[in-house]
Amino acid sequence: MPTQIVDTILPTTMVGSYPRPKWFDYQLLGRDVRVAFKHADHAEAYNDATKAVIHDQEEAGLDIVCDGQMCFDDYIGMIGSFCWYWYERIEGFEPAKEEHPAVLGAETISKEIALLSDWGGVINSGPVERGPIRLVDLYKIGNRYATKPLKVSVGAGPVNLAWHVYYQHYENPKELSYALAPIFNAEMKDLVAEGAEFLQFEDLGAWLPLFTGDDSDYVWIADVFNQCFVGVDAKIALHFCYGNAWGNRLEGLFPAGYEAVLPHFYDLPIDQFVLDFANREMADIDALRSLPEDKEVGIGVIDIRTSMVESPEQVADRIRRIIEIVPPERVYLTTDCGMKALPRIVATMKLKALAEGAQIVREEIA
Repeated sequence: MPTQIVDTILPTTMVGSYPRPKWFDYQLLGRDVRVAFKHADHAEAYNDATKAVIHDQEEAGLDIVCDGQMCFDDYIGMIGSFCWYWYERIEGFEPAKEEHPAVLGAETISKEIALLSDWGGVINSGPVERGPIRLVDLYKIGNRYATKPLKVSVGAGPVNLAWHVYYQHYENPKELSYALAPIFNAEMKDLVAEGAEFLQFEDLGAWLPLFTGDDSDYVWIADVFNQCFVGVDAKIALHFCYGNAWGNRLEGLFPAGYEAVLPHFYDLPIDQFVLDFANREMADIDALRSLPEDKEVGIGVIDIRTSMVESPEQVADRIRRIIEIVPPERVYLTTDCGMKALPRIVATMKLKALAEGAQIVREEIA
């Protein structure tokens, strides 16, 4: 059975990123954090920002917190560093932002195409090699300030990174993804060696076969994910949502939902799937009826793509609908996706509603 992180039914957490405090305006811009933090003001501000956002989560009442990913710079899509943080620190990618490959030849500029254009593409010009990603350094900073268990977000994953690429060295997404997997595996193993117990692996590449139309792609994608997890002795969650660019989900890119994708990953050696539902009014929850008994779900019951703050009762109603399908002992409660695009005051109120809504349902089932 999945490893328990806290002795609480329906534990609350969030996906990963959190709004930066307004006063924290430093940007890494591709630098190694150990280089950037030679600037004492940057290092001090980074530490203070991480401490502040962890405090926000703990004060709101979350059971498991994240460091808020203050390393994510404020460019492209608001959450653009989700991919660019990795491109900038893995050898084999050019530093320049190119037009996104999906835009070339597009007959119409839909919302999705426009947002992908903003996101940009990258040139793969050589073999990939692990660079100064420094997840352990960032984990140590967050762990210094957390009094609750700290979950570590690891992504964008290898298949996700392969979506936005012009290939000059590797032939295709499959080849590049396999080359990237050992880099992610090494980062995750180092995190565990440092004491991390809960890793959330994030890779929207799980959706890729819906675009290629080739179900056999699920086989190699699952194998790539598996190679990232080999020898990683921790609780592992897999997060793949419907995208998030400037607070927009990219629903126009998805011809089907979780029911078409999830079963292909049931055999992965992971504990939990982290999925977004609140933004879609809990549509697709019937897909969870086939969930294996040895798997948990982290259910998005907070919509992070709107500034409207849910009431605790609204959150509780979403939870009730989930536990009619999946036993509460196998349900974690979370945000749909990262919260970086929101105003900080809104994010804190949403997390408070999450914690209070969870408590309503806990008392009902006690």
